[in-house]
Amino acid sequence: MSSVDSLTDLRLSTKLEAVLYLKSQALTLAKLTEYVGEERDDVEDALIELMQDYAQRDSALEIVETDQGYSLQLRERFNALVQTMIPADLGVGALRTLAAIALKGPILQTDLVDLRGSGVYQHVQELAEQGFVHKRRQANGRSFRLQVSDKFYQYFEVDELPKI
Repeated sequence: MSSVDSLTDLRLSTKLEAVLYLKSQALTLAKLTEYVGEERDDVEDALIELMQDYAQRDSALEIVETDQGYSLQLRERFNALVQTMIPADLGVGALRTLAAIALKGPILQTDLVDLRGSGVYQHVQELAEQGFVHKRRQANGRSFRLQVSDKFYQYFEVDELPKI
C-alpha cells in the first residue's frame, strides 16, 4: 500500500488540515476539493468542523477564511513571539520552504513547487541569495536540484538532518 493509499483512512478534516499546512497559503474551496478528491459539500462541512475544532482548542493555530480562501495560520496574539523567533530576513513561507528542502533534499524545484505551491520560486531565490540553499541546474536544463548549504547547518545549529 502506498502512502497516498493510506490517506483514504483519514478523516476529511484531517486531510484538509494537512493540505492547508503544506501549502501554507490561502486556498479556495475549489482547490481544496481538488486536492482531497472529495465532494464540495463534504469539504465545506469538514472545513467548518476543522474551524470549530481549532476555535475550541487552546492552540497557537487557527483556520481562517479570507477573500483568497481558507488558510491555517498562527493566531494574531503570537505575532510578538514570531518577531523574536524568526529572523526578520526570512518570512514564514520561506522558512517552510527551507524546511521542506532540508527534509526532502536534495529535491527538484519542480517537485518542491508541487509540494508547496508557486510561491516556492521566490522563496528559493531568496534562500539561495542568503546562502541557505544551493541551486544546481539539472543536465536536461529543465529544473534545479535544491539542497541546504553549510550555512543552514551553522545558522540553525543542526549537526545532521533526520533520515525519513
